[in-house]
Amino acid sequence: MLHWLKHYQRAMLPGDISAGIVVAMMMIPQGMAYALVAGLPPVVGIYASIVPPALYALFGTSSTQSVGPMAIISLMTASALAPLAAPGSALYTMLAAQLALISGAVLLLCGLLRIGFIANFFSRPVMSGFTIGSSVVIALGQLPALLGARLPEFHLPSALLGVGSLVLLLLARSRLAPLLRRLKLPPTAADIGAKLAPMVVVLGATALVPLLGLEARGVHTTGSVPTGLPLITLGVSHAHWQALLQPALLIGFMVFLISMSGAQTLALKRAEKLHSNKELIGLGAANLGSALTGGFPVTGSISRSAVNFAAGANTQLASLITAALLALALVAPTGWLALMPLPTLAATIIVAVLGMLDTTTLRTAWRFDRADAAALVATAAGVLVLGVEAGVVIGVALSMGALIWRASRPHIAVLGRIAGTEHFRNIARYQAVTAPDLLMLRVDAGLFFGNVEAVNARIEDELAARPGTRNLVLVLSAVNEVDTSALFALTELNGMLKGRGIGLHLAEVKGPVMDRLKHSELLPVLNGRVFLSTAMAWDALADVKLYE
Repeated sequence: MLHWLKHYQRAMLPGDISAGIVVAMMMIPQGMAYALVAGLPPVVGIYASIVPPALYALFGTSSTQSVGPMAIISLMTASALAPLAAPGSALYTMLAAQLALISGAVLLLCGLLRIGFIANFFSRPVMSGFTIGSSVVIALGQLPALLGARLPEFHLPSALLGVGSLVLLLLARSRLAPLLRRLKLPPTAADIGAKLAPMVVVLGATALVPLLGLEARGVHTTGSVPTGLPLITLGVSHAHWQALLQPALLIGFMVFLISMSGAQTLALKRAEKLHSNKELIGLGAANLGSALTGGFPVTGSISRSAVNFAAGANTQLASLITAALLALALVAPTGWLALMPLPTLAATIIVAVLGMLDTTTLRTAWRFDRADAAALVATAAGVLVLGVEAGVVIGVALSMGALIWRASRPHIAVLGRIAGTEHFRNIARYQAVTAPDLLMLRVDAGLFFGNVEAVNARIEDELAARPGTRNLVLVLSAVNEVDTSALFALTELNGMLKGRGIGLHLAEVKGPVMDRLKHSELLPVLNGRVFLSTAMAWDALADVKLYE
């Protein structure tokens, strides 16, 4: 906060004010709706939208990040707490705050220990699969509220209101912005107007409740919303610490991942630099603030942050303005909030999560890397079939598994010389000349315990295919590391080749790798030489005249 306050200019104020107002208008129905997804009273969603963004503004580094309730985190909260307490009960509400407390503490600790790099182990396809699965689960979970009853039954007044709201929101999502542009509104204003459609639909539906007597007809509303700001308090259940620890770790991980995903995208548009470890601290503080004010786990919302950006937010002051306006909404009479119909709130949730269905990543992964596409589908299926937490675990396991699988099977190229040059290329891709008694292999990965067996197997295959080989050159231009297991494997390979009358040579060894090899026993017993370049190895070991 000290950084952006120090550089604040008066010209930034109008943009921050407009963004703060726009996001506050979004947050009222959205926050209440996401609280319902989490199994909490609607007002808790507003509680979680006041202190958390203010604390993030103090410690976070994104100028446009909007922190508060978010659909996926709300679903994970409900999934974690449903086995422990009845949704909406006092214990359930307390455990939700306790979950935010643990998640916030974990995020804060990770930031202080500077381990923000952990987010890199969750691939984009897996993240997309998790988002798709969670979106479908959330949308299906809102059908009873949308229709006023569980399928195949429905409550006609609730269904008419819910489905009508859903249709209006879908039309606004696809048609309103182009319509506003045709009415000569600037593109940014048209986009913001379309984003505010949920608020307009909710207000319209709320007005219909007393006009048509919908409550008397059986349409459920949010009910009484207490007036006043949330109290600073912290109640915990000592019996549930262990049960909450694992889901809190997963939620904390997803909070960071989702927040960084949206914030990075917007930061690139302004050439801003985000600091992952400071983001961890900011998000940790936000969740601790939510815990202390009766909220539940919060994160940066991709959609709200985009609206904040489009509405002109220049600094975190926009988030402070949003928080102040939401606080005023609770201080003012809240009777109108109690009349919000649940079918319309369900419609806003369904439309919001449908916008998170990412098919682009699936199509790209299917064309580019089928393993990534399979991981995406498996993660989505895991969320749908086994639950949200299991989906996260499956996603992380698949990300790490794919990384290990690829690392354990390094690309190895047989090199030949491009005629008339000193360039050496993969003979499978280029018309390159090879020598009958010289085998040159380029290993395109670091050598470590996970891939040495695969490298040795490939060397044996190539030697078997070329029985006339008298010299083997390992081109290590792409090798950045050789661990102890790989060192032993090279030493054993050297001894084996020596016994077969084949020289083992190294070429283009990088400086850091050579520094380590100099302190090993390999070089003194090497059954060959170390060459500065592949061309030098060729000139020394092949009959150059035969190939020029």
